Amino acid sequence: MTDGQDELEAQFAQWRHYVQRRRELRQSDADELEDHLRGSVDELVAVGLHADEAFLVAVKRMGSLDDLSREFAREHSERLWKQLVLTGETDGPAADTRSRRDLIAMVLCAAGAAASIKVPELFGRSLDEDGAFYGPNLSLFALPWLAAFLAWRRQATKALVSVLLVLFALGAVAANAYPLTDNSQSVVLTGIHLPIALWFAVGLAYVADDLRSPRRRMDFIRFTGEWFVYYVLIALGGGVLIAFMFGTFEAIGISPDDFMTRWLVPCGAAAAVVVAGWLVEAKQSVVENIAPVLTRLFTPLFTAALLAFLVALVVTSAGIEVEREALILFDLMLVVVLGLLLYSISARDPLAPPGLFDKLQLALVVSALVIDALVLLEIIGRITEYGTTPNKAAALGENVILLANLAWSAWLVLGLVRRRTPFAALERWQTGYLPVYAAWAWIVVLVFPPLFAYR
Repeated sequence: MTDGQDELEAQFAQWRHYVQRRRELRQSDADELEDHLRGSVDELVAVGLHADEAFLVAVKRMGSLDDLSREFAREHSERLWKQLVLTGETDGPAADTRSRRDLIAMVLCAAGAAASIKVPELFGRSLDEDGAFYGPNLSLFALPWLAAFLAWRRQATKALVSVLLVLFALGAVAANAYPLTDNSQSVVLTGIHLPIALWFAVGLAYVADDLRSPRRRMDFIRFTGEWFVYYVLIALGGGVLIAFMFGTFEAIGISPDDFMTRWLVPCGAAAAVVVAGWLVEAKQSVVENIAPVLTRLFTPLFTAALLAFLVALVVTSAGIEVEREALILFDLMLVVVLGLLLYSISARDPLAPPGLFDKLQLALVVSALVIDALVLLEIIGRITEYGTTPNKAAALGENVILLANLAWSAWLVLGLVRRRTPFAALERWQTGYLPVYAAWAWIVVLVFPPLFAYR
């Protein structure tokens, strides 16, 4: 195969990734669209155009994907997904029925999450007084119900449902079976890492319709970002509601403090986990317009902040403090950087040429990579001098995992900026690396407490 043919196939691969990310299109639809595109390219090449020129002209002739979706909907009038495309042009009973079923399922799962957080009170566990219990267990009250909703919506197999039940049961055992004291470092580590491990279990439910697809994994990354945006919006709205209720009831001599702290806030927070997931599924186009804007806004800001930190570090010749609070802060910063990279990848047009924003991402990733390496050196030095603790061991592993991801990501983004690496390679790397984070979170939750004698 010649270099021109290789480049053309890479362009077809990028276009195929773009089409497959549209959730309303099946694999057969994507194949049919690709066949149509290939036929157009062959015709243009036959009349004398170069392969790359023919590809661009053929894509432009096909028009936008939304126009293609409308054409497919008219040709396949029996298909349910036409309800998503032909507004006002289709009969609505099938789509309305599905929406009602989703709504009912969401309400049931949200009610289950709200009830779950109150169940420990039946056994004398108070949310105000038993922080050591609720901290590690908090994610177990809501995330299983979100996973149940997604598994139901994706029509997960019985085998996958069984795996999900085992994972959540394993999380419950890890949070409650070990003899951890209130001041144990393992309590904090479990409280941080168990939600991460269980969120990847939610991801397993999300990709239940196509477990091996990198595209579906990228969809889950997109779902995570959109879910977070919706949850924050719900929390802000809930804060306004609480302030309104407090003020109005106080005005008539009734204090709603007990109801708010014991019922409204905990039950609402748990139920909102499911509601936010349902909103992402039902209203995808709304947040898909917001999240890329937020990514483009914060990527330059975080890049400037990291570069300023590195300059200050060099000028002052100060070392990096690696006590527990500082380690958590640096790890959170690196996770935010990774999140910006992941979400910008999920929102990027694979066919778009590299531009200024890709160069900003390269600067962001390289800056984070340098900071991660410096933090790692400090952690290794402290462990060598003072010995290891659960916190330092967890931070060491997390920073090694982040270092590997950031290093290869920087290399791939550099290749993308230099037009030597296809965007699909960066996307595949990030989606393929997700299980590494899940595995490490489970190791910290299950192995670290007995390994460090429950310290």
